[in-house]
Formats: sequence, structure tokens, C-alpha cells
Amino acid sequence: MQNISLYPSLVVALIVTVTSCTTDPNSPGIEYMPDMYRSPAIEAYVDYGEDPYYVTEEVAAQQRMTQSARKPVAGTIAFKGDDKAFGLPYPYANTPEGYEMAGAELHSPLPTTAKNIEAGALNFGLMCTHCHGEQGKGDGAISRNGHIMGIPDFSVKLKNLPEGKMYHTLTYGKGLMGSHTSQISQKGLWQLIQYVQVLQNGGDMPVFDENGVAILSETENNN
Repeated sequence: MQNISLYPSLVVALIVTVTSCTTDPNSPGIEYMPDMYRSPAIEAYVDYGEDPYYVTEEVAAQQRMTQSARKPVAGTIAFKGDDKAFGLPYPYANTPEGYEMAGAELHSPLPTTAKNIEAGALNFGLMCTHCHGEQGKGDGAISRNGHIMGIPDFSVKLKNLPEGKMYHTLTYGKGLMGSHTSQISQKGLWQLIQYVQVLQNGGDMPVFDENGVAILSETENNN
């Protein structure tokens, strides 16, 4: 009786084995429980319907029309970890009014520190000295060669230029100076401005506390 009871199981096993085979050498065979291998839920970054062997060609064609990951909607702000302040869209228009508003309202999200000034000095040396000169006197190589004249001195004509106007100019460009947003990150622009503020002060560095943070005067804190 025990041998007889094994026959149905053997027959079922034989049927499963035979039906799972195919003459197509590229076919992986038939899956009897595909949800054990692939989630039935829509998942991101999965190209559904790529393999019609798992489903019919008609179903595969419909699945290929399914978008598993969509583009973010317009105005979506990218998540940048600890640098959230530098992922926001710039709110001021490229107009004279926008320039004045930025000068009055826009302030750096970065504290003035020795490290930020050092990083700004590096960007200044790479991106600015050819016009503004190493000390920000407007005597860079392009000025000395006579190609562009009248570049203002940071410590004279631009001594009181607000940081908001500097950022606006770096964002959109102004006059013969182009935008720098494709070369320097938003954080890098604010670091650059911190170094320019040193040049506005004749190259004198601020006084720092034991943590490397600048000790600002009461007037500077109010600004």
C-alpha cells in the first residue's frame, strides 16, 4: 500500500519536471511561484516586462509601460543631508530690484570661521585672481594686460558692498563678470564671500575664539 501511495507523488513530480522544461535555450523555464522571486508590488528602478518568459508577451508589453520611478515634480528641493540650507532655490530675480533686495535681505547661512575663510581663499585663488588680483586690488593679469580695465578694489570702491549683493552677482553675473554657479557650489560661494570680506578689510583677518569662530562686533552681529 505504501508503494502504491507513492505513485501519485511521482507522477506529479514527473509532470512538474517535464512542463518546466522548454526547447528554447534562452528560456529560464517556468516559475510556479514567481512572487517568491519578485515582489508583486511596484518597486523603484525595476524594468518590468523585460523578460516575456515569465509572463506572456502581451502582459510584458503592458508592464513595460509601467513607470516604476518618476521624475520629481517641478520645484522639488533635493535633500542634501547636513547642507539643507544650500539646496533651496535662489529667490531673487535677475533684475536691479532683485539685486537691491538681495543686498538688504540676504545673509550667509555659514558662520564666519577660519576654515570657511581658508576654503574661500582657495576658490578665490582659482577663480578670481586673474581679474581681481591676489589682494583684490583689481590688478589681475587680465587687467594688467589691458583686456579689462577699471576692475574695482575690494578695499576701496567695494569696501561696503553687502554680502547679499556679492552672492547675487556670483549667482547671475554682473557687467563683464559671469555667473559662477556652474563652477562653485552654493556653500563654496558663501565661503568665497567670507574671504572677500577679509579683502574688504584690507586683508586683515578677524579675531577668532578657541573654536576658530570669528568674534564679531556688535555692529556686525546686528547686520
